[in-house]
Amino acid sequence: MPIFPSKSRLAHIVFEHDDKASKNFDLAILILILGSLVVVILDSEPSIYSEYHRELLILEWIFTGLFTIEYGLRIWLSKKKWGYIFSFYGLVDLLAIVPTFLSLFLAGTQFLVVIRALRLLRVVRILKLGRYMKEAEVLKSALKASKLKIQLFLGTVVTIILIAGTLMFIVEGPESGYTSIGMSMYWAIVTLTTVGFGDITPLTPLGKFLASVIMLLGYAIIAVPTGIVTSELAIANTKSKKKQGITCNNCNSKELDLDAAFCKFCGSQLKNVNKG
Repeated sequence: MPIFPSKSRLAHIVFEHDDKASKNFDLAILILILGSLVVVILDSEPSIYSEYHRELLILEWIFTGLFTIEYGLRIWLSKKKWGYIFSFYGLVDLLAIVPTFLSLFLAGTQFLVVIRALRLLRVVRILKLGRYMKEAEVLKSALKASKLKIQLFLGTVVTIILIAGTLMFIVEGPESGYTSIGMSMYWAIVTLTTVGFGDITPLTPLGKFLASVIMLLGYAIIAVPTGIVTSELAIANTKSKKKQGITCNNCNSKELDLDAAFCKFCGSQLKNVNKG
């Protein structure tokens, strides 16, 4: 019996998730990801950094070394190497190790390793959450159907911001902090979204009136994209349920509506039906 698994067996362990060995491998990677994220978070704390930076740095390089080995292993085991390299997970795996090496030349870039959090998406495979992908498809379909409406909405918002920013630049001017149309547009965005940082505020009565109008307009605008997506989501959800439908026991048709009482193909009454 060989000490080391064959390449095909190793590829199964690394890329699949249908046996104990492959699940343990994915679980080990998730633990390493969580550990590396904890190290980065702790290293950003001044009190911990001053006392344990050396230890945390060693741990970070250990994590990076392990992730680098894993990345190289995945490339070696992939049947379509370039397909993996340029896939979503392939790019995420690469970005998970680049920041640490980049920190050798640019200080502070090591904190970008939080990108590793994206690798936690592999938990979908481990916990068998694939059954929720249908719901994700419904959401994707709703967002796609909303694309043109959202684009029109964003175009309208940008126009309002441009006009409001220009008016405030004319009314208030540099004396009130509105030093340019760009700065005034920044104020308009902050005001329209009801964030209100308060770093720039109108001083004149007319400026305050315009600000009040933009604030009220902001409350109305916020509800628009929510309504668009919610409407399309309801439509997409209805279509998805109709696609699933129910099965007729008489003719085995599978495209029947969930609330149907009779089969639209053979006319049989749907008494004892099975989910399609």
